[in-house]
Amino acid sequence: MKNSKLPTFQRAFLAPQYWGFWLVLGIWRMLLLLPYPILRHIGNGLGWLFAHLGIGKRRAAIARRNLELCFPDMPENEREMLLQENLRSVGMAMIETGMAWFWSDARIKKWSKIEGLHHLKANQQEGIIFVGVHFLTLELGARIVGLHHPGLGVYRPNDNPLMDWLQTQGRLRSNKDMLDRKDLRGMIKALRQGETIWYAPDHDYGRKNAVFVPFFAVPDACTTTGSYYLLKSSPKSKIIPFAPLRNRDGSGYTVSISAPIDFSDLDDETHIATRMNRLVEKEILKGVEQYMWLHRRFKTRPSENDPSLYD
Repeated sequence: MKNSKLPTFQRAFLAPQYWGFWLVLGIWRMLLLLPYPILRHIGNGLGWLFAHLGIGKRRAAIARRNLELCFPDMPENEREMLLQENLRSVGMAMIETGMAWFWSDARIKKWSKIEGLHHLKANQQEGIIFVGVHFLTLELGARIVGLHHPGLGVYRPNDNPLMDWLQTQGRLRSNKDMLDRKDLRGMIKALRQGETIWYAPDHDYGRKNAVFVPFFAVPDACTTTGSYYLLKSSPKSKIIPFAPLRNRDGSGYTVSISAPIDFSDLDDETHIATRMNRLVEKEILKGVEQYMWLHRRFKTRPSENDPSLYD
């Protein structure tokens, strides 16, 4: 049964206030008709523009700080090179999101391959917590996997109702259904029914329902306890991570799905969150330059009186 709360198309979307959005969408769709090698060049150019615009400069400063906090022993010039690669990847992510939402199945398959699919097929009766950390390629990775093993997407509704409808339609091309990220009950029900849910526990979602555990070199990163509640309520579910990465040689994309990670020896929020962060770190290290470092991962501190790490 489909989620009745998902956004639907509204006649109001045709009002003049949305005409600019439709124009940009049309240009975006036309660009996506170009050959992939050309799209790569356009994506790199968009990344350059992003890094030199106001909001991009602010986000680049956040990414630079995150890299400094997570990899303090890395030479500064190497971190700076990594940052510049990451900013180029941001530009390409704008193209890849469109590829994920609008490309045909045949075109997606032509430019992608998937490794470790048997890990999903072998465990699909138990319910799968499919851990997809926030790589900039995550939208496209979800589409690639969904062609072979559709699941239930977990998402945050967009504040713009037209964008919310558009992204939902795009994501339903690779998912059976979508669940609000706050709908823990819906996730648990799906797992008990043997479904696969997409789950990203790597962002800072605030102090509520969180513990402070290590993440890379940061000893007290705010980390969701959602993993604990999912495992407690559906103990037979398997935790399976994956990494969707852009091939460095320009040949497309490879999604690597890892073997299930055992959490059965843990039974408290802190230890489960700690192991989940170790899992996330391992996946990020497969493609550090393609991770979403623009997010203020460490904005919530253990004490409300602690100074910000971003000042």
